[in-house]
Amino acid sequence: MAKAIYFDMDGTIADLYGVEDWLPKLRAYDTTPYTEAKPMLHFATLARLLNKRQREGYIIGVISWGSKCATPAYDEAVAEAKRAWLAKHLPSVKWDEIHITPYGVPKSEVADIPQGILFDDNTDIRNSWASGVAYEPSAILEVLKTLTY
Repeated sequence: MAKAIYFDMDGTIADLYGVEDWLPKLRAYDTTPYTEAKPMLHFATLARLLNKRQREGYIIGVISWGSKCATPAYDEAVAEAKRAWLAKHLPSVKWDEIHITPYGVPKSEVADIPQGILFDDNTDIRNSWASGVAYEPSAILEVLKTLTY
């Protein structure tokens, strides 16, 4: 396993699906669900663990899709909203990679180190992360606490 840790956002670290009327808003090309989403775990702990792992030589990154129904302009607006969300909620984390791609782009194709770890709420995406190890979101803190390399 390579020394890289990647996170999906929606449904993994950002509670997009908990935002009221998230789907009609996305279909209306409204980016507010991406900015209004609450963190899905204790972010002070997450930030501390990510910074520790980064000091140990791990690459820390985000690989997240834009909206399923999108135009190029909306994809760009979503990417901007997601970057702002990360800056707001995890300001002490200096991400090595942030990839906000159009919906459906294989995540292993955009990762600089696809042999790393991926945290994602989507079972199909975890199963397609063939060259690395993938976990569901509930494992984030435990895996980060117990990583050895």
